Amino acid sequence: MDFRQLHYMLKVAEEKSFSKAAKKLYISQPSLSQYISNVEQQLGVRLFDRTTNPLTLTYAGELYEETAKNILYLKDQLLSQMDDIANLQRGHITIGISPFRSTYFLPTILPLFKKNYPGIDVSLAEGTMAELLELAINGATDFSIMTLPIPGELMSYDPIMTEEIFVALPPNHYLCQQLPHTHGSSSARPKLNLGMLRDEPFIILKQGQRMNQVALELCKRACFKPKIILETKNIEAAHALVAAGMGITFIPDTLVGFGNMTERPVYFSLEDLQPTRTIVIAYRKGRYLSKAARKFIAMTKAVMTPTR
Repeated sequence: MDFRQLHYMLKVAEEKSFSKAAKKLYISQPSLSQYISNVEQQLGVRLFDRTTNPLTLTYAGELYEETAKNILYLKDQLLSQMDDIANLQRGHITIGISPFRSTYFLPTILPLFKKNYPGIDVSLAEGTMAELLELAINGATDFSIMTLPIPGELMSYDPIMTEEIFVALPPNHYLCQQLPHTHGSSSARPKLNLGMLRDEPFIILKQGQRMNQVALELCKRACFKPKIILETKNIEAAHALVAAGMGITFIPDTLVGFGNMTERPVYFSLEDLQPTRTIVIAYRKGRYLSKAARKFIAMTKAVMTPTR
C-alpha cells in the first residue's frame, strides 16, 4: 500500500486547502492536486468537493478519511512491535505533556532514560490537558502525562505521583504579616482559610487548562466567586506575577521553589479543603505500548516523588 497516498489525502482534509496542505507536505500545489485527482480516478469517486471554500469532504471522502486514519494507526502499531524485536537498540516514543510539566518533569527523567537507552528517540507533543487527551485518543502520542480525571471508558493510566494545591500570596500581602509562614519548600505548610481571600484579586490560568477548573472549583467550595484580574496560559507567569505583588493564584506544590526569582510568593495550604490531584501516564485503552514506552513509564514511576 502507498502510505503516502493516505498522508496526502489526510493533510488536504485537515488543511481544507490544496495550497496549504502542499506547503505542509513540502511539495508543489499542482503536483498535490494532480496526485489527489489520480487517486480519485483510480477509486472512481470524488473525495473532495472543490466547489466549496474551504474544501469539504464528500461522503466518500469522509469514509476514506476515517479508514485512512485507522490504517495509519495500525501501521504505527505494527512498527512499534517491530521495534521491540530490535531489543531497544532503536525505537521512538512520542510523549504528550504540558509546557509546564516539560519544564520541571523532563529534566529529571529524560537524561536518565537517554543514558540507559541511547538508541530510543523521544519526541514531545505539548498542549493543554484537553489537547493531550485528544492526542492520546487519536494515537498521535504513545502516552500523555496528565492529571485526573480523564474518561475511563477511553483511556488507561498509571498513577505516578500526587501533588497538593497551594494558594500563593504576594510576599507583602497583609495576611503574610499576620500568619506564620515559610517562603521555601516545607512539609509543614501553614494553613489559610480560602474564604479570607474572597475580596482579593486573582490570577488564574485560561479556560481549557486543568488549573482553571481547579481554581474555580476551590473558590466555589469556599462560597465565593474569584475577582479575576488576569488570565494566562503560563503557570510560571502567574507564579512570577504573584511574587511581584499583582495578585493571588493557585499552584501545585511541584512549582514551589521552581524558577529564578529574587523574591518568592508565600505559600499556604488550604484549611479544610486540602486539595490534591493525581498525575498519571495515560494512553488509549487497548493501545499496544512498545517496550521503550513501558521502560519510560517504569522509570518515571520509580524516580518521580512529590516535591513539597
